[in-house]
Amino acid sequence: MARPSSGLARPERFYAAAAYAGFGGLLSSSSSSSVALVSRFQDDVALLLYGLYQQAMVGPCNVPKPRVWNPVEHSKWTSWNELGNMASTEAMRLFVKILEEEDPSWYSRVPDSMIEPVVDAEIHKPQSGATSFSVVPNGNSFLEPKTVTLENGNMVETQDKNIIIEGGLGSVDVYDQWVAPTISGSRPRPRYEHGAALLDDKMYIFGGNHNGRYLRDIQVLDLKSLAWSKVEANAVAESPEAAALFVPCAGHSLISWENKILSIAGYTKDPFEMVTVRAFDPQTCMWSNLKTYGKPPISRGGQSVTLVGKTLVMFGGRDAKRNLLNDLHILDLETMTWDEFDAIGMPPSPRSDHVAACYADQYLLIFGGGSHTTCFNDLHVLDLKHMEWSKPKQQGMIPAPRAGHAGIAVGENWFIVGGGDNKNGVSETLVLNMPTLSWSVVSTIQDHVPVASEGLSLVLSSYNGEDVLVSCGGYNGRYSNEVYVLKPSHKSNLQSKMMEGSASDNIIAFLSTTNASGCVEPESEAAPEGKIREIMMNVLFCLEYEK
Repeated sequence: MARPSSGLARPERFYAAAAYAGFGGLLSSSSSSSVALVSRFQDDVALLLYGLYQQAMVGPCNVPKPRVWNPVEHSKWTSWNELGNMASTEAMRLFVKILEEEDPSWYSRVPDSMIEPVVDAEIHKPQSGATSFSVVPNGNSFLEPKTVTLENGNMVETQDKNIIIEGGLGSVDVYDQWVAPTISGSRPRPRYEHGAALLDDKMYIFGGNHNGRYLRDIQVLDLKSLAWSKVEANAVAESPEAAALFVPCAGHSLISWENKILSIAGYTKDPFEMVTVRAFDPQTCMWSNLKTYGKPPISRGGQSVTLVGKTLVMFGGRDAKRNLLNDLHILDLETMTWDEFDAIGMPPSPRSDHVAACYADQYLLIFGGGSHTTCFNDLHVLDLKHMEWSKPKQQGMIPAPRAGHAGIAVGENWFIVGGGDNKNGVSETLVLNMPTLSWSVVSTIQDHVPVASEGLSLVLSSYNGEDVLVSCGGYNGRYSNEVYVLKPSHKSNLQSKMMEGSASDNIIAFLSTTNASGCVEPESEAAPEGKIREIMMNVLFCLEYEK
């Protein structure tokens, strides 16, 4: 019997993952089989899974440290104890995430007896007085706004009622609201951590993650007809290298360049040694592997790749050994040569699943992302001309920490959509006016809407001369293949003009008068940075002592 394509919602997915990994006595087989399952992981991973399982099921560690020197028991206790007061829901989330990183296809091997289906109505049961999420025959709707007051007195629009929208992008006559238009064709498999790029009024979706399995299909949404179609891609030539062109991946970056779509880096089941650059030609439906020169970065996923002129700027990510990165590499698209740069100043801490944008062809902005246990809300700026990092003071409503969000620059405005904090999806769509570094809220939705997801994609299109943001997919307890669009009103343009007179709020003025070590208070974080790294160091010390 086929599994539901949407997968399991939390916390049922955690219980299935724990049973598969051999924790909690949920397996019907003998205890030796349970030990064998856990033993498939490296020691540090197995101990971390143990600590997260205990934190999720029992709570913070309140048992005394083992008196008798037993390296294994001391390592287990250390792994659990140093999680501190981490919430059980966060521990569940991290347990599943780490298992999927170590064993991407685990879900396909879970026996049906371990899985109990979850009824959607129970998961998203509306609270008393809330508007119910009505079912629409074609599955498409948009959410009518309702004005609410935040604690600080600011007014935002919260979408909480469904209204059917017929027709294409031209039928969207509202601004700053997410709309689900009617779409025809066979929808792609639900996914997150996929790549998306726009070319000739078509949105191309490639790869992604579904139930722990990496995907390799190419799906196309024609934004004029709003119809899905699937591309049957081929390799340029039959060769030993051709097989690498069809490797399923997730966490990669998709960039439109010279009538082609470039796929850079990404997680794969059998990781490459170095970052690969593949090109897809929509005219011929052919994949090709682009030869690069110089010193390519080590393979990774969850990085940011930003098109700046005729170069690609890559920052951060997570490598095949789960090490977080904060290195900086630039690929010259004319010579296809990689260069690594050690910029002066304090760079962002190692992270993945962040977003990046370029302003004025000179400034690279990095926002958010996460480590193994921490989500960030910090903003960093790299002056690409002088290769210097800085951390400017943010203006307006400071965003909450998040990772797995999507971002797109529209003129001087940088729109941030979705993401999560290891507990919930982020419901606000934000915009940063880059000249003034001022944040404002564009729209707020209910957290069960797919736009409030991690690993969603976002592209910029247009209709009748007006900008339109298009989101697709994501994961917020279940995988999505829904498409939503938003027509921005560009209210932040007016805010920019009102604030331009203050030089202290201007990004260029700030960077020209403040060095990288300027005293700026750090933004809040969801948890102490580097906690997992500390845990692993302690655990590995115990293991080395045993040897």
